[in-house]
Amino acid sequence: MSETIGHPVDRIIAKAWADEAFKAKLIADPAATLLAEGIAVPANITLKVVENTDTVLHIVLPPRPTDELSAESLDGIAGGACLDPGIKLFAPRQGYLFGIKP
Repeated sequence: MSETIGHPVDRIIAKAWADEAFKAKLIADPAATLLAEGIAVPANITLKVVENTDTVLHIVLPPRPTDELSAESLDGIAGGACLDPGIKLFAPRQGYLFGIKP
C-alpha cells in the first residue's frame, strides 16, 4: 500500500530525503528545482532551503507585523512550527524549547 503525501512541500521534502542529488539541487537553486517539480515561486520571492541536523537547528523569524500588537496578543500567537511532529521546537505555554522540557 502506498502512502499519499498531500501537501506539495511534503512531497519535495520526501524526495530530498530519498535523493541526495535532488537535495543538493534544491539547496543550491530552490526556485529552479521547485519549478522543475511544477511549483512556481513568484519572481519577487527569494527562497532559501536549509537543512536541520542533529547539531544544527534553524530558527526562522517571521516578518514583523505591520500593525502593532499588544504583549497579550503576541503571547497568544507566539509559537513555532516543525515538520517533524515528534520534535517540539518552541511552545512557550508548554515550556518546551528544542525538545527539552524544564
